[in-house]
Amino acid sequence: MFASDVVLAAADKPRWLNNPAITKDLLPATIETLQMTVFSTLFAVLLGLPLGIWLWVTAKGSLAPQLTVHRVVSAIVDFGRSIPFIILMIAIIPFTRFVVGTALGWQATVVPLAIGAIPFFARLVEVALREVASGKIEAVQMMGATNFQIIRQVLIPEALPGLISAVTVTAVNLVSYTAMAGAVGGGGLGALAISYGYQRYQGDVMIACIVLLVAIVVIIQRVGDWLARRVDHR
Repeated sequence: MFASDVVLAAADKPRWLNNPAITKDLLPATIETLQMTVFSTLFAVLLGLPLGIWLWVTAKGSLAPQLTVHRVVSAIVDFGRSIPFIILMIAIIPFTRFVVGTALGWQATVVPLAIGAIPFFARLVEVALREVASGKIEAVQMMGATNFQIIRQVLIPEALPGLISAVTVTAVNLVSYTAMAGAVGGGGLGALAISYGYQRYQGDVMIACIVLLVAIVVIIQRVGDWLARRVDHR
């Protein structure tokens, strides 16, 4: 094949097929976004679930009402939820560097993502637990069950559809946060969209990143809705 034929063959291809940002960088960036979302969601659930249960247990009329404790914890949760993610990510850079050894990359981004998601998820957990019928809890209390038994055997199983929905909402929000993290060296699709789609005016890269982010959100939402329906026996 002559050199001119190679040039013509390349010219016949769509421009995005010749763009290394799409052919080489798009898949690694997608994997980084998924890693950030999965790990930050996992940490948010592990720490936010007990925090949300604590909020519910100490509330007025609950299993162990402690109004002062509830107000303090609730204020801390609301404060954590009110901090914009970009500001939070920058503010805790020293802590992030202490935890993972760097402030750049997807591993470092997991730290502020998890910290920002914990109070958000905790509040959703509290709301889900409030939806459990008080009659079921009172019936178990009359049988002599301890507070721990009520939480483990009644409260969490009954609130499971709402808890799964809370995890789904949290994960979807974290996908959008990963895109914002790309503005300050967080990696993933957000960084790719900013460095190529915005700074280098490559619209095809921007569109590809947006399509993948939307696809990830849709998949998470569909899976979460399916799981919530599967465990809902009402």
